[in-house]
Amino acid sequence: MKKKQKVVRIHPRKKPNLAMPVCPYCGRDAVMRPAEYVYGDDTITAGSMLYVCSGYPDCNSYVGVHRGTKKPMGSLADKELRNKRIRAHRAMNRLIESGYMCKNGVYAWLSCSLNLPPKETHIGCFSDYMCEQTIMECERVLENWKGKRAA
Repeated sequence: MKKKQKVVRIHPRKKPNLAMPVCPYCGRDAVMRPAEYVYGDDTITAGSMLYVCSGYPDCNSYVGVHRGTKKPMGSLADKELRNKRIRAHRAMNRLIESGYMCKNGVYAWLSCSLNLPPKETHIGCFSDYMCEQTIMECERVLENWKGKRAA
């Protein structure tokens, strides 16, 4: 006689527990810490949190946490990748501030330009290469738009 398998049902409103992020550089688990742990007195937003590689400061990778949650804003990144992501966000913001596109429009356009599903078009998860592509595409569109306006 076969044993009945137990069916586990998840309440539709409950989200599954998120696993702790793992450092892509050294493979250690990340731990949640106040932003002051990394930034000290230079912390911009009081009460903000980070996931920091448990090998910090030897392994200098971390990522911000969405306020009021335990959800990381992306994947852990070292200094170089964090700077690339900042540059990519700035490039996108120039499109928005220029009046060329709204924020949702930029993400929809970028998703198509990079051939990514919309749910994967998140700079906080981008690699070095995808950040470079984002910067290049944003600058190309902005230059083209400015050229048309000047003509």
